[in-house]
Amino acid sequence: MYSFKGEFPKSDFYDKTAIGIVNVFTTRDIDLHRRYRRLLSQGISESSLNTHVPAVDSQVRLAMQRMGEEMQRRGATDVFNWFLCMATDIIGELSFGESFRMLETGEAVAKLNGLRTTFPFLVKLSYYVPIPFISEAVNNRKRLLQYSETSLGRHYRIVEEEGEDAKPTLLSKLYKAGEDGLSFKEIRANAQSYIANTLTYLVYNVCKHPEVKTKLVDELQGLPDDFDYNDVKSLPYLNQVIEETLRLYSSVPGGLPRMVTKEGAEFNGHFIPGGYTVSVQPYSMHRNPDVFPEPMEYNPSRWENPTKAMKDSFLPFGGGSRVCIGLHLARMELRLATARFFATFPYAEVSSAEGFKEADMEPAMFFLLSPKSHRCLINAA
Repeated sequence: MYSFKGEFPKSDFYDKTAIGIVNVFTTRDIDLHRRYRRLLSQGISESSLNTHVPAVDSQVRLAMQRMGEEMQRRGATDVFNWFLCMATDIIGELSFGESFRMLETGEAVAKLNGLRTTFPFLVKLSYYVPIPFISEAVNNRKRLLQYSETSLGRHYRIVEEEGEDAKPTLLSKLYKAGEDGLSFKEIRANAQSYIANTLTYLVYNVCKHPEVKTKLVDELQGLPDDFDYNDVKSLPYLNQVIEETLRLYSSVPGGLPRMVTKEGAEFNGHFIPGGYTVSVQPYSMHRNPDVFPEPMEYNPSRWENPTKAMKDSFLPFGGGSRVCIGLHLARMELRLATARFFATFPYAEVSSAEGFKEADMEPAMFFLLSPKSHRCLINAA
């Protein structure tokens, strides 16, 4: 259902995630999606992203600085908050030429946004009857939309005035695509689709497993003091740690609904008529014991020699033509942030400050996965 050839179209589930204009993720129109993806992929391909490595690394380094400052002041740092701030600032910098300054304020507006998709009726109701946790998510999104529109408008004008001399961003080429380009509103809608929480669970699990942390830190200590992305992108154990975290803590662990085509389809001997909604959950696929022995164990080494079944069952970014368009940027962030974090804080451990405990990290799955307490305290002082 997610394959490149003969894949099923998206269901009406995605209509609930769109506010006003649709974007590359929410559109159900196949031709419109192809148009969006063709234009957006120009700037976010693996080769194109090389231009933006310094901007990404700058935000990653600033996140490490802010975490270190908080550890000194508080006795622990909330990596969940800082990684959300970092991811938001990176997409602001790369999309609009200017970050959202979340790392400066220490306040991540992306929190709770996954609730909109899970409880669309409550979101509508909250406009008339205050519902605290829903209202917070709605207000956060409004703030991000407003800042995005202001930033995009400013950068749009700069590109018009400076032309080829303007600072390149992921969206720069879209302004120059003529009649085939995206409108201002379309660009604004598509500039907000990339934030993830996987880094929080990566740091938490590496800190919880001393043997994993020792092996990772040992690999990182072989890097030069002034290492860059080229030095880390192919590190074997670093990438194994990332794959294992994506397996157990995919940012979107639930099913991505698809509509069975009109001729119907057969799955494992069962015929499903056309028009029915079907989906596959990464959460379940990634915990299949026939594919991943001892599936609940956090074991990065299982990815040293992955089987074909492991590769076929691995869906942290979806699959087919609707695979996450930001996957290369996500992997860049994961590699750089993991390397910088454990190179900066090799003695990091899970903190018990302020009553923080394992139960706080139980995943809350409202379309996006995040810690139930919306915090993850780590100390390396």
